[in-house]
Amino acid sequence: MTKLLVTGAAGQLGRAVLNHLLETSKVSPGDIVAASRDTSKLADLAAKGVETRKADFTDEAGLAAAFAGIDRVLIISTDDLATPGNRLKQHKTAVAAATKAGVKHILYTSMPNPDKSLVSFAPDHLGTEEAIKATGIAYTILRNAWYDDNYLMSMPHNLETGTWYTAYGAGKVSNISRDDCARAAAAALANPPAGSTTLTLTGSESLNAEEIAALVSKASGKQLNVVHVTDEQLAGGLTSAGLPDFLVKMLVSADANIRAGNFDLVTSDFEKLTGSKPQPLSGYLANNKDALLSAH
Repeated sequence: MTKLLVTGAAGQLGRAVLNHLLETSKVSPGDIVAASRDTSKLADLAAKGVETRKADFTDEAGLAAAFAGIDRVLIISTDDLATPGNRLKQHKTAVAAATKAGVKHILYTSMPNPDKSLVSFAPDHLGTEEAIKATGIAYTILRNAWYDDNYLMSMPHNLETGTWYTAYGAGKVSNISRDDCARAAAAALANPPAGSTTLTLTGSESLNAEEIAALVSKASGKQLNVVHVTDEQLAGGLTSAGLPDFLVKMLVSADANIRAGNFDLVTSDFEKLTGSKPQPLSGYLANNKDALLSAH
């Protein structure tokens, strides 16, 4: 009997991983542990027979107790982005706890090319990858490409105005859906690649801003024009829209990273893990037409 634990189980990615472990990978609920700061949010999983444990990334002793008796742990990166350095500290605490608890295999959700990425939070991922490698424990690092889901945050507003202000330049990006990343993570957790490996999960095509806008237009039935701006102009627009400073920095740095070509990569790693092809962005947008048309 192999015990699998998923951290961040109440979050969007964590929930989707648990769903795929149960439904897609057909892992027995008794072999799964769902861990979260707030286990009351996991009552529906507990009702299915999944064990729930409290896991707080600021409490190493508590985490080591949560990881006790676990064979493989999936450490899902936390969403603590407002204070620089916080997230890396939390991840290192989780890695130390996994080591202390005698976990045999660590899986971690990272990002493409964190060593050369311009994205503001890339150092968190690079530092965590290095901490995991330093343990000597077998690992699977899953570098998730930029989510399709991120477009649902900005595109509804863009469609309302008919304009997408972007600093992508001529850069391309191969998006993948959060659910596909969850499916791949569940497959890797249930049946990890031998030894230690780093995989990059991407869609099957890399697209520029005009190509993405055309797909958004087609899915929504509304015209979307691309207007290329500088990083400074983009930052100004996001700031005047009322976004907090750390989020402005993150979004501008992501556009800069696309412009630099660092998100322009297509791999077959998703297919290697799952045996199927990732959902294309066109399909994702078509399935989420209602969300695209519901600007708040």
